[in-house]
Amino acid sequence: MLRIIILVIAIAAGSLAGWLALSMRPGVAVTTVQAPAPQVAMIDVLVASSDLGQGLTLSDKALRWQPWPATAVSPGFITRSEQPEALKTLAGAMVRSQFVSGEPIREDKLSRGSNLLASLLAPGKRAVAIRVSVESTAGGFILPNDRVDVIQTVARPGPNQTENLSRTILTNIRVLAVDQKVEEAKGQAATVGKTATLELSPSQAEAIAAGQATGLLSLSLRSVADNGDEPILKPENASVRILRAGQSEVVKF
Repeated sequence: MLRIIILVIAIAAGSLAGWLALSMRPGVAVTTVQAPAPQVAMIDVLVASSDLGQGLTLSDKALRWQPWPATAVSPGFITRSEQPEALKTLAGAMVRSQFVSGEPIREDKLSRGSNLLASLLAPGKRAVAIRVSVESTAGGFILPNDRVDVIQTVARPGPNQTENLSRTILTNIRVLAVDQKVEEAKGQAATVGKTATLELSPSQAEAIAAGQATGLLSLSLRSVADNGDEPILKPENASVRILRAGQSEVVKF
């Protein structure tokens, strides 16, 4: 009888121990399966295979197709779906504004003509070259695409010595080139040119021609903050008042 009681107690104790062990087990972690990220639609866009400098003539090796997110395609980009033969049709075009490697090609930065300077001119503008020196170009620091004022200096005989009179005849003029360079050479010291080519309207070109014929022209470098100002052509009948020996004299240019 005693053995039976001990057996029953042992079975009950084992059952209790098993129940406690099961109730104390940590919960089984549930593995969450994430849904795959949605696929981004891609479009082949024409890009530069390497850095393309200003004035370079394009070849098919200078360009390549590259997948581009469809949502980031600008209207100015060249896509394979719209221009599948672009590698052939753009061969021979000239680079107006430089590209970096991998940059999408835009036709507004290319020119079909053979003259780079003519392609850089805005509609209705003219390119006019003037003689310059280190003294007349802000110490040689005036470079292509800078904005300048044009100053005319004329010599006028005085009672004792020759007098030099100066006035600004043009303001906020874009420099197209210095000598024959239309862009600043990277990593090289600036060289002082003998001519500067300016972008002018026909009336401004006439003023420059008259200014060179009657005096010396100098360029005054403008601040970048002033580049938005409207270009101004000073009137030809500008005058300067000179005080000499207590007398006032008006000198007209």
